[in-house]
Amino acid sequence: MSNIQKIIARRPYWISLLAGGLSATGFAPLNLWPLTLLMLALWMAIVMQVQSRKAAFFSGWLFGLGHFIIGLNWIAKAFTFQAAMPEWLGYVAVVLLSLYLAVFPAMAALGGWWIGKERPMVLIPALAGMWIITEWLRSWLFSGFIWSPLGVIALPLGRMADLTMFIGSYGLSMLLFAGAGGLWLLFQARWKAALPLILVFAGLSLVPHHARTPIAADQPLITVVQPNIGQQDKWQAGYEEQNLSKLAQLTLREDNQPRIIFWPEAAIPDYLETGYPTRYYYGRPPEFVRQQLSGLMKPGDMLVLGALKLEFDEAGGRAAGARNSVFAMDAQRELIGRYDKAHLVPYGEYLPMRPFLSAIGLSRLAPGDFDFWPGPGARSIDLGKFGKAGIQVCYEIIFSGQVVDPHNRPDFIFNPSNDAWFGSWGPPQHLAQARLRAIEEGLPVIRSTPTGISAVIDANGTIRASVPMGQAGRIDSHLPQAKAPPLFARYGNVLPLGLALILLLSAIAIRVRAR
Repeated sequence: MSNIQKIIARRPYWISLLAGGLSATGFAPLNLWPLTLLMLALWMAIVMQVQSRKAAFFSGWLFGLGHFIIGLNWIAKAFTFQAAMPEWLGYVAVVLLSLYLAVFPAMAALGGWWIGKERPMVLIPALAGMWIITEWLRSWLFSGFIWSPLGVIALPLGRMADLTMFIGSYGLSMLLFAGAGGLWLLFQARWKAALPLILVFAGLSLVPHHARTPIAADQPLITVVQPNIGQQDKWQAGYEEQNLSKLAQLTLREDNQPRIIFWPEAAIPDYLETGYPTRYYYGRPPEFVRQQLSGLMKPGDMLVLGALKLEFDEAGGRAAGARNSVFAMDAQRELIGRYDKAHLVPYGEYLPMRPFLSAIGLSRLAPGDFDFWPGPGARSIDLGKFGKAGIQVCYEIIFSGQVVDPHNRPDFIFNPSNDAWFGSWGPPQHLAQARLRAIEEGLPVIRSTPTGISAVIDANGTIRASVPMGQAGRIDSHLPQAKAPPLFARYGNVLPLGLALILLLSAIAIRVRAR
């Protein structure tokens, strides 16, 4: 037994926790992907050495706990914007969420150990297959929270990320486990077994990302606005005109060429739809607001922005809920389309078990007298001569295979967001996941956020232009063209799940043959 194996045998659980924490440094903004590979290799060695199902599950759970506490540290920042909430409570929330999310790596470890115990060449494909399945489960179980799947680490690795168009972001986990498995076998001096895995990983990583294709000159013109309005000022009474002025200054231009103007999620606090009881207008009726907005537009322009929509009780006199919506408005002040956010944030946009949690003083996690209501799911808005826009509001963009209406494929995806809640780690992680959606769907993604990172992403996942975090700015560009639907866009997560099944069956076949 080597010295490393002896250390692992003495402290498997502590090392699992440490390895999980360090593995998260491969995500943005650090992008230390070699360290992630090393920690995955170390975790494989731990799973291989444990002697029981309970020990395998616990080692996976501790790995996941460290992985999510570090990777999701930005969530703590959100609590600093909630009235009367102590800052330390945010870190408690990160730990509590991580305690739950760690169950998924624990299931992967248990399944991988059960299939591949004591046989490295069985454990590697078994763990990879189980990881794909448990990440997919994490994307929908209990409404789903699939922030930063492991595959997003592959974005800097040359052509590896391009395979997302075939196997999806969950399928990329297989390649990362192949690289980590090669390192693990190398440490054991199993050169012949390690070499194929390392060569495949190195080959995909070292081949440069495909060349940047020029954007066609006949593509629609767009303007993406980032006003740099902080969360502390966004809903502050009396800041409405000041915030609108920031948006206006970055929207106005000299030329008269028609374009699509993109503003962030919940860009304005006012309502755009008419017909509400006047007491809900706060002195600014929708007709006045739309007139203000149209004054910033040139003939032929389209403004796509985030705003709220109210829902009323059956009598029609009292608001019963709200929708986090995106509206498209033309230069004649007409609303030509609306999208309602479908994948709402628990405890942020609605409060589960509201009567119970409100009674114990936790209603402040979701401020307001009523919750947001979900929309029907991915929809495309017809913008006339500008094409069709698929809309995904804020963190909806992280859900692989759920961002496009398959029956009405758009020409691009607009992802308005409010990342001002997300600290310094959240925005670059959010941007990275939007890039994966562009590759999977073969569609450009346009992001507009109040404080950054706003960006124009082409259908290959390449950032063509961006505004840095914490700065006001605008992007003027032609809209990148869409590609023909790639394999993943046509079949979705059936592909990575099928890949996981092949990996697991292969692992079982290798094990049976070895016996």
